This record gives sequence, C-alpha cells and structure tokens, in this order.
Amino acid sequence: MHTIAPSELVKWLRAAGEPSRLRLLTLCAEGALSVSDLSRALKQSEPRVSRHLKILCEAGLVERLRQGQWVHYRVSAGAEAASFVRGLLAQVDRRDALLLRDRAAAHAGTLAHAGGAESRLGRALAELLRAAGLRGTEGPVLLVGVDHPELLEAAAGAGHACTALAHSRRAAQGARAHAERRGLACRVLQARDGTGPDQDDFARAGSGFGLVLLDHPAAGAALPRLLAQARDALAAGGHLWMFEGYDALESAGARVVEHPLARLRRLLSDAGLECERISPVEADGTHVLAALARAAAASAPRAQQGGSPR
Repeated sequence: MHTIAPSELVKWLRAAGEPSRLRLLTLCAEGALSVSDLSRALKQSEPRVSRHLKILCEAGLVERLRQGQWVHYRVSAGAEAASFVRGLLAQVDRRDALLLRDRAAAHAGTLAHAGGAESRLGRALAELLRAAGLRGTEGPVLLVGVDHPELLEAAAGAGHACTALAHSRRAAQGARAHAERRGLACRVLQARDGTGPDQDDFARAGSGFGLVLLDHPAAGAALPRLLAQARDALAAGGHLWMFEGYDALESAGARVVEHPLARLRRLLSDAGLECERISPVEADGTHVLAALARAAAASAPRAQQGGSPR
C-alpha cells in the first residue's frame, strides 16, 4: 500500500475535486488522449480543457506523452499517483450516462486521429502559411507528413499540384478521405516501410517542387537525412517550411543544452538550407517552431546538377 504526505494528498484532492477534471481523469485512466479528443468528449473548448489538464499535470496526476507527432495525456505512471487515481475512480459509477457519453466521444476522436484529425494547431499552421503567401509556390507542392489535414488543404486548395507523403497506410487513407471530402486534387503516397519517407519514397514523389512542407518531421538522427532529401526535392528558387515541435523553455525541467532556435538554424544550415525566418506557434498545448528556408546557392538540388552524389 502506498502512503503519501498529507500535503500531497490535499494537492491531489484539490486537483481532482472538480467535475470536469474528474471526467478528464476518468478518460485519461483508460488510455492516452489528445486535447482535441478530450475537448470533443467533454464538449468544452480546447483552451478550457487545456487549463484543466495543466492543473492535473502540475498536481502530478496526469502526464504529457508524445506519441509520434501528437501530444497525448494519460494518468501519471508514478506508483503513488496512479494508486490514488485508481482508488478514487473505484468509487465512481462507470455506468453514469455522462461518463458513458464521454467515453464514446473520446473513442471516436482517437479513430479520427489515425488519419489526421483537424485541430487548432493545424489551423494555426495553415493560417501561417497563407499569411506568408505560400512562398515558393510557382511549382508543385510536396507535403511530407499528413498529421494536419489543414496543411494539405492550404497547399492543394491554392490551385497548385500537390503530392503528399504519409508515414503509414492509415495516415494515407485518412489524407485521401479528407482530400475527397474537400474536393482537393492531391496525390497521396504511403511511405513503404511504415516509419517515414526514405530516399526511395522521395524518388517516387518526384523533384522540382516549388514548396516542400515538413509536417512535424522525424526527430533524432533521422532529421538531418530528411532535411537533405527535402532540399534535393526543391526546384531552383523553391522554399521549404518545417514545423517541428519542442517543449516550452519555461516548462522544461532539464538543462537546455542548445536553444531550440539555434538548433533549428544549425540543422537547416547543415542540410544546405538558408533559414529566412522562424516563427513560434502554440496551440492544443503544443509548441511548434515554424521555419522558412530556401536552398543555399552552393547546395542546388543534385537532380538539377546533372550528376549523382559522391
């Protein structure tokens, strides 16, 4: 049996002792869910749900979990907090009509996310593109990643030929369904290994793109390779938008080794791309850096240089 200090118990009781937060705890105890899923389930605005989640996270009852390109929330994995939540929810009638409705709505939301659900973050990124005038769209557009269908709509809806590379079969199906519903002319390709586009996938997509959009690209060692492949897909004078998530500096518990803006500029430079601007975007509790870049003069796409890489 786990025992805790009275002050910690009071903190947990205050966090959980509110109707909406109790409903959120009930949902998060059944699986990891996004802000959009939870907002849809509770029929409350995403900012309001985000505030409730922040209280639960600060109390240590709920934790943020990044799953692929999404941020989800689940009950804390800590033994004491998890034990408290289990004991609390054991007193709740799970047959309550409101809780049953919440569960059904949240489940519908997770199915939608499999194909890329619309969200406040996606709308914010699409609006940023439109405000920037969709730089580099004299030629076709390549969208790498389809987590945010709003980006697909912004690119294809502007009348440009559009190709999208999806990281999985389900993501590709969701993107095709969204394009069909909105009447968008867009070719959707699926990455063949299911983990993300590689050199062969880029070859299938083609080259000479006036604009390449990287929707939450792969992290770690795969990112420099992806940036180089995206650079090679650009036409002369083409531009690249990169949308990369990061943890807000003010909430990071670990020491910051390299500032996110400096890191992003370095990665773009190493890939032969000149960064023109970086804009922070925040929505759905997620922080994103939106970087606009173009191919450096000395790094023209290899396909246009008439030779193969050495």
